[in-house]
Amino acid sequence: MRLTLTTFLTIDGVMQAPGGPTDDGTDGFELGGWLIPFADVDMGAYAAEWFAEADAFLLGRKTYEIMRSHWPDVIDPNDIVARKLNTAPKHVVSRALRSPSWPNTHIVTGDLKPAIEALKSAPGGELQVHGSRELARSLHDLGLIDEYRLWTFPVVLGSGERLFEKGSRPTAFELIETKTTSTGISIQSLVPRAAPTFGAASA
Repeated sequence: MRLTLTTFLTIDGVMQAPGGPTDDGTDGFELGGWLIPFADVDMGAYAAEWFAEADAFLLGRKTYEIMRSHWPDVIDPNDIVARKLNTAPKHVVSRALRSPSWPNTHIVTGDLKPAIEALKSAPGGELQVHGSRELARSLHDLGLIDEYRLWTFPVVLGSGERLFEKGSRPTAFELIETKTTSTGISIQSLVPRAAPTFGAASA
C-alpha cells in the first residue's frame, strides 16, 4: 500500500486543533477550530474522493480518539468517510491505548519503521494518515510517506504546533496536483523526490 498523509494547515504551518477548541490544547493553545469558517461543499467532495481510496488507516492516538468520538455514530451508508472509517482497519500508534472499542482497531507497538514498512507491504491501495501531528513528523523523518496532501487554509495564527519544525528531514518535493475550494483552501498533492539541492543567485 502507498502511505499518504492528509493534513490541514494554516498559512504559517500550524496544524494544531483545526476542528475545534477541545481537539488539542497542548501548551495552552486556545485557537482551535480555525478550519470551521472555511468548510464548504468543495472541501467535503475532495475529502470523500480521497477517503474512497483508503484500504486502511494509520493514526496517532489523539486523532484516533477524536475520530472515535464521532464517526461510529454516523451510519449513513452513502457517507463514504463514515463507511471507510467504520469498516477499514485502523492502525493506531500508541503506548497508552490498550482496549480500543472501535471495531477493527489494531495497536502498533515496537520500532516504528519496520512496523510501518510491514503495513505498507500488505496488498491494497492506500494506507492513509489523517492529522496525527507527532506520528506525521516521525513518518516524514523516516522517509516513509509516499504522498503529502496539504490543505492550506487562508488564515495565520502566529502560534501552535506545526507539521514541520526545526530539525525536520530536508526534502524536495514534486507537485503532482493542485486544487482549490470556494473559500480559498489550497490543496497541494506532493511527492517526495530527494534531498534539496542548492545554488546561488547571480546578478
